[in-house]
Amino acid sequence: MKRYTLFLLLAGLWRLSLTTAAETDSLNHYLHMAAEHNPGVRADFLAYRAALQRLPQAGAYQDPQLEMGFFLQPMDIVDGRQVADIRLMQMFPWFGTRKAARTEAQHMAQMAFAQFRETRDRLFLDVSVQWFTLCRLQRQLANSRENRELLLRLEEPALQRFASPPASKGAEPSARQSAPPPSPTLPSGAGGMGGMNMNDAASAASGSTPATMGGMSGMDGMGGSAAAGMADVLRLRMEIVEADNRIESLLSEIRAAKAAFNLMLNRPVDSEIRLPDLPEQTSFLLDSASVRMQMTARNPMLEMVAEEELAYKAKADMDRRMSYPMFGIGLQYMLIRKKATAAPAMDDGMGADMGGMNGKDMIMPMLSVTIPIYRSKYNARQRENALLQQAGREKYRNTQNMLEAELVRLNHLLDDAARRIALYRRQTELAQATCNLAVQEFASGRGDLAGVIRVQRQLLDYALKASEAVADYHIAAANIRKLISSHEE
Repeated sequence: MKRYTLFLLLAGLWRLSLTTAAETDSLNHYLHMAAEHNPGVRADFLAYRAALQRLPQAGAYQDPQLEMGFFLQPMDIVDGRQVADIRLMQMFPWFGTRKAARTEAQHMAQMAFAQFRETRDRLFLDVSVQWFTLCRLQRQLANSRENRELLLRLEEPALQRFASPPASKGAEPSARQSAPPPSPTLPSGAGGMGGMNMNDAASAASGSTPATMGGMSGMDGMGGSAAAGMADVLRLRMEIVEADNRIESLLSEIRAAKAAFNLMLNRPVDSEIRLPDLPEQTSFLLDSASVRMQMTARNPMLEMVAEEELAYKAKADMDRRMSYPMFGIGLQYMLIRKKATAAPAMDDGMGADMGGMNGKDMIMPMLSVTIPIYRSKYNARQRENALLQQAGREKYRNTQNMLEAELVRLNHLLDDAARRIALYRRQTELAQATCNLAVQEFASGRGDLAGVIRVQRQLLDYALKASEAVADYHIAAANIRKLISSHEE
């Protein structure tokens, strides 16, 4: 029972490790990491939070105004000596002005949030593009290494053909001609030539014997075969050197791409990146009408322009209400001391005793009203806001047209990448079959190395182009997801 429990525990840990590795290999893992740590995204999010703090500022009343005046020498008045004068005034805008100001601040905050979403979506697109670029480079590196391995396997049969070239066809007739049959004897009148036949004479005239000529032709055939075999070996080694250079170039490009990827995640450039194999082409159903609807409803650039127009509308309402009078309510307090010798009570004819007001402080309620009589500046503000709203509507149409044009372009790129993927896959299959036949013919001595290298180059070229087409397909799909802001989930 303990062994069974231990087995289940180990199996669970193994599955957890696989799940963790799969999560760290996924693109979504790095997208979340970039959204949390990228300084550009964090800066725009902090700007949005700062815009939210303008809401209580826009809806607040003006600070009350306190005025205090003191007499250096108390001023004598009818019933006392005035020492100080204190005034407190609170102004109130026209009805609805504060609400319009809060509405404008809300739309400005929504603009800041749309800017944050646009920065985040652009970062997601950049991370996705760099991710698929790294996967493409990794696939191309694997293809280049496979090509180099094949070239190394071809080097051994090429060396064998150079070490033991095939026998020349000119060697057999020269061997048969080394012992020519005797020719008829010339008459005795030929003098010293009587003991020499015609073949010997011809040989003597040419300065060589038939056997010697046959041996030389055989040596020429063997030398030509050896030279051809040596040329094949050198050509093969040149291809290997070129493959090594291509691999080094890809490794350097991968290091630069990894550094850019890590910087977008705001971490050291040499941090490890877990890369899976380049994902295959996935079905991306593109309904143009549905994408346009989602783009209109969710694209942050359109939302930003729409919120800007609404902010101008709220500002126009606020400016219109600010052109109306503002009211102020306040109090005035006069500090009065008693006179040293009060005057006798005076009768005003109505029986009122004014002497009882000596030294009594005065409190006076006050009401103030602003009179906006200079209407030119308020009318200019209204015209300004109307023009800004019209400019916002035109900007919205222009942005929408640009996004629709971008959608058409991306749709074309998506279809073109899909066609290239199907084409290169078919060409890769045909090139692979042709390469296998060429390698077999070369190994059996019936084919030449130039044909094998030519077919191998085509196979590598199709493999590299196929990986580029797959990466282009995923990049185009990522651009379409950015247009509809599909990372909201």
